[in-house]
Amino acid sequence: MHVPDGFIDAPVSAASGVIAAGAVAVSLRGARRELDERTAPLAGLVAAFIFAVQMLNFPVAAGTSGHLLGGALAAILVGPYTGVLCVSVVLLMQGVLFADGGLTALGVNITDMAIVTTVVAYLTFRGLVKVLPRSRRSITASSFVAALLSVPAAAVAFTFLYALGGTTDVSIGKVATAMVGVHVLIGIGEAAITALTVGAVIAVRPDLVYGARGLTQKLKLRVGGELVDVPETAEEPVLVTTRSHRKVWIAGLVTSLVLAGFVSFYASANPDGLEKVAADKGIDKKAEEHANADSPLADYGVKDITDSRLSGGLAGVIGVGVTVVAGSAVFWALRRRRTTDADPASTSAAVPSENA
Repeated sequence: MHVPDGFIDAPVSAASGVIAAGAVAVSLRGARRELDERTAPLAGLVAAFIFAVQMLNFPVAAGTSGHLLGGALAAILVGPYTGVLCVSVVLLMQGVLFADGGLTALGVNITDMAIVTTVVAYLTFRGLVKVLPRSRRSITASSFVAALLSVPAAAVAFTFLYALGGTTDVSIGKVATAMVGVHVLIGIGEAAITALTVGAVIAVRPDLVYGARGLTQKLKLRVGGELVDVPETAEEPVLVTTRSHRKVWIAGLVTSLVLAGFVSFYASANPDGLEKVAADKGIDKKAEEHANADSPLADYGVKDITDSRLSGGLAGVIGVGVTVVAGSAVFWALRRRRTTDADPASTSAAVPSENA
């Protein structure tokens, strides 16, 4: 759903840019509360993983493909504010380095793919986990539904923006029907990927899943050689494993590199949902060439490398590396800022003593 330059006019693109900038600013503050010793090391990895999986277009209908948007996955794994930042980092890297998503449309893409998906997914997720039994299985099921709804929500948001500032004279009703229809199908793929990923992390390290915090389990006491439940008032949080994050981080990075560097070669070559609708409905008549079309990594290939498998794989590996470095730098800086703000010593040092 990467919107290119020329689909949306300048005033609406500028307004979307203002909305996106405001949301990112709010998310920078909110992420400082979410990023702790568990989420901070993983946030950059989540961004890199989303980048890698977005390269894996899967077929959804005749001549149409889809790929992960990632808002739901990021929000559930590392928190909604951090999730907005994760997807925004991915969109920035894609637009600047790979000419994927227009630069003048960056605000549109962040609003649509980062903000809308994350907000809709996380609100849905939190609503479901409040009414479902507090279990790991319910977290996975809630992730599925939240991700499923986030994709057509983004399609509706694009249609709204196009109704306000579309550059071609097409029927908005037809655009809405086509966009929502195909993105419901894409949402099924998004939901499956999100649920599988969240379920896999929960199975190994449930303490690392932001959306799973607060899960409780009953303590067992051995009485007469048998284990019995203690009273409900004595419940305590699920025991947090003391294992290092390093193994999870390395496993996630290796998985991302394999997906982007090797598996992406077998992704569907069909146009994605927005590209297909744009071609069918005439939305793409005013599409403009990307400002970075001559980038060495444009279209997810390395310039001057003629072997398509090697070119695409190398571009994917570079993309994962750049995204994890950029994302980690942002999130570690926010984490350090939170630590500095919360440090009593720094606070007391700023207060003059009574004898001064």
